[in-house]
Amino acid sequence: MTAIALPVFKSFEHSDELVTALAQRIANALQESVDTRGKASLVVSGGSTPVPLFHKLRAIAIDWQEVYITLADERWLPADHPDSNERLVREHLLQDKAAKAKFRGLYNIHGTPEAGAAMTSETLSNLPRPFDVVILGMGNDGHTASLFPCAEELEAGLTTDAVCLAVRPTQAPHPRISLSLSSLLNARQIYLHLSGESKKTVLDEALSSQDAKAMPIRAVLDQRKVPVDVYWSKA
Repeated sequence: MTAIALPVFKSFEHSDELVTALAQRIANALQESVDTRGKASLVVSGGSTPVPLFHKLRAIAIDWQEVYITLADERWLPADHPDSNERLVREHLLQDKAAKAKFRGLYNIHGTPEAGAAMTSETLSNLPRPFDVVILGMGNDGHTASLFPCAEELEAGLTTDAVCLAVRPTQAPHPRISLSLSSLLNARQIYLHLSGESKKTVLDEALSSQDAKAMPIRAVLDQRKVPVDVYWSKA
């Protein structure tokens, strides 16, 4: 099987070193976009890994009122639910200096992600494209956003031109809505944010083959449309 050429890889001993460096890179990119184009866009991911990054980023003084923020994916849950990515972003990123940013959530009034996908797409229609920065994570199964190898919708997620799609993973809780691969790659820069030896092992496995259906993160790593920088900390 053909391996994937390693994208830019930055290694750190500790998470605090990583988040300091990455937060400044992201803030600089957003401010540069505001200065040159009048506004900027940031796509973030949920989970526990980005929380320290959110805390560092929200303390940096940029023109946040001109920055649009959305999510790479969302569980189809109300924003006050403990498992909601929107709740995570509101509590940990949209605070302090970043409280002025314009947030666009993916969840809406419809009862299912299938019914709500069109409305979510419309909600995202006024975000500046290409996205200035997309921050992705990676699961132990090689999923990113909600593009899961176990989901019947994976093929559509990797190939559709739609902005987003409903996903029902069989090995993860809750129905989801996810940005499609084409949306995630409509970006100026992607950062893959990882922490711990186990994630480095998963990354090495992902780089060993180009089979994106087995590990969807490969579709992000094995392309040259948009630069991908991998930021990994040992602890």
